[in-house]
Amino acid sequence: MMLVAMALDLALGWPKALFKRIGHPVTWLGALIEALESRLNREGTNRRARGLLTALLVTGIAAGIGAIAQALLPEGWLGLVIGGALAWPLVALRSMHDHVMRVTKPLIAGDLTGARHAVAMIVGRDPKQLDTAGVARAALESLAENSSDGIVAPLFWGALLGLPGIAAYKAINTLDSMIGHRNARYEAFGWAAARIDDGANLLPARLTGVLFALASGGRAKDAFRVMLRDAKAHRSPNAGWPESALAGALGIRLSGPRHYGDRVAQEPWLNGAAPDPGAHDLARGLALFRRAMGLGAVLLVLVALAIWGM
Repeated sequence: MMLVAMALDLALGWPKALFKRIGHPVTWLGALIEALESRLNREGTNRRARGLLTALLVTGIAAGIGAIAQALLPEGWLGLVIGGALAWPLVALRSMHDHVMRVTKPLIAGDLTGARHAVAMIVGRDPKQLDTAGVARAALESLAENSSDGIVAPLFWGALLGLPGIAAYKAINTLDSMIGHRNARYEAFGWAAARIDDGANLLPARLTGVLFALASGGRAKDAFRVMLRDAKAHRSPNAGWPESALAGALGIRLSGPRHYGDRVAQEPWLNGAAPDPGAHDLARGLALFRRAMGLGAVLLVLVALAIWGM
């Protein structure tokens, strides 16, 4: 089913006409989270408990719908294809590639303004503060992190638990992106969502780093060395693994200080002794992304063949 989902997403993405007609499962989840948050995230005691309740409700509803859908699937190949079609919108393979390509093309052409506008669509930092290296770093970091939580993690949980697994993971990841922030509004209410997301991404993030390293060919040793040395220095318990592997594979440095409006986050460097990335390193990063995701597909094939051979 996950291979079918990958193939459909690679071929079609999520068509704009379909989005206009029915939206997208992430927007449906977002509407549910927003409704619960507006009612439960109030001043007073037990904000952590109310946040935990929100996370469990949203994840449970998503997993329940996935379980019902899977139970209704017909036997055999038809069921696998239908199941894959249902999982398709929960895999962001093509959209991730397209978003980064929209940054890559203007940056290579020397259009820093256009590249800044494009990168602002995928990162939260202030694009006006970014030079060419800053834009390239931001796009590559987004590519690495979202390869994990937008592609590898949903496929991992889908392969392990089927439609309930991929639906539950997508709910967890959407919860974290909406309420898992460290600010006055969400510090307590989103605490559970952030911790659950950390746990759900623990293995997929490391698997993504391994895929990047293996896909780097002659630089695999460097990618593994940088990943094992620098990943734990990252502010996130998970994002540092694919980001540091990508930095080592490309021979560039990532992370470091970054601007969010008037605030500067003093983040440590990943592969700090290497040079800053340039515009063409973005193209190299996308080529590595394609190879790594291809390796992920091969891994799914091997797992499927092993299961069928039992």
